[in-house]
Amino acid sequence: MSAKGFSDKVKGFINETKGELKEQIGDATDNAKLEAKGKLDKLKGEAQKKTGELKDKFNKK
Repeated sequence: MSAKGFSDKVKGFINETKGELKEQIGDATDNAKLEAKGKLDKLKGEAQKKTGELKDKFNKK
């Protein structure tokens, strides 16, 4: 596992978690803007995790 890949996966997990929290708070408070920001953070996190997985895959070869 490369350090870059691991770093991307950790950042992705953090962004996904942060996004989920924002989304839930936005939903609970009827704040559509915060809910939308949460969804974007989750997508960003998912992309970062996938990037980390790809980096690990290519560095193994």
